[in-house]
Amino acid sequence: MSLKYNKVLIIGASSGIGWALAERIVQDGKHAIIVGRRKEKLDEFVQTYGSDKVDSVVFDITKLDEIPKFVKDVMRKHPDLDSVFLNSGIQRGFDFSKPETVDLDVLELEFRTNYLSYMHLTTAFIPFLQKQEKETSLIYTTSGLALLPLPRCPNYCASKAALHHMILVLREQLRSGPGNIKVIEIFPPAVQTELHDAKHQPDIKDGAHLGMPLAEFTEDAWGKLIKGDEQILVGFSVKAFEEFEGRRQEMFHGLMMKMK
Repeated sequence: MSLKYNKVLIIGASSGIGWALAERIVQDGKHAIIVGRRKEKLDEFVQTYGSDKVDSVVFDITKLDEIPKFVKDVMRKHPDLDSVFLNSGIQRGFDFSKPETVDLDVLELEFRTNYLSYMHLTTAFIPFLQKQEKETSLIYTTSGLALLPLPRCPNYCASKAALHHMILVLREQLRSGPGNIKVIEIFPPAVQTELHDAKHQPDIKDGAHLGMPLAEFTEDAWGKLIKGDEQILVGFSVKAFEEFEGRRQEMFHGLMMKMK
């Protein structure tokens, strides 16, 4: 099986899950447009896979006012773009029992990165995707913590939960709108990436080895992505769906039917 989309923009591709799935996309014979803040990492990726298969854009998605121009520039250069993969994210620890330790600027940056930037990007890309004649997609990386929060990183959990709820509604809205945009959500467990580096989360010991190996996660997620799943469950999110999230979504869809 192969990914049905031919040209994918991957935001947050300079490391971790974004890098790994961008590799799979290129290895699948598709074209990747990789986006991140670290030019040296993007250049490394392009040098590895070739400029005929990969284009790169240095961009910081937290600069919300620059997003409309970024999107227009991308679509002008790649009018045949048919998939947008929003994967950037940061995680920080907060302990509100010690309010003097809570840096509200960092809290705001985390929420802007993990949620608000996604909403700005989604709003900017939808008009372009709606004009495509074939199926297109918006792919989002949320987290198993969108379903079951962890006390040490409450704002991260809240940002992912907000994104998850927005995705549920967005999927329903786009079903009846113009175009053919599929909305896909990936729920990673803890994965061995830079997200848990001591540089950003010094309270985590040996963070580089926390969670599922990246290769194992990528294999599982990629298989479900090319199969066409709308909700890509990996790790403990599978059990969360079995135990409660599946039922909650049944209630959501039931409410939607009653409101029609």
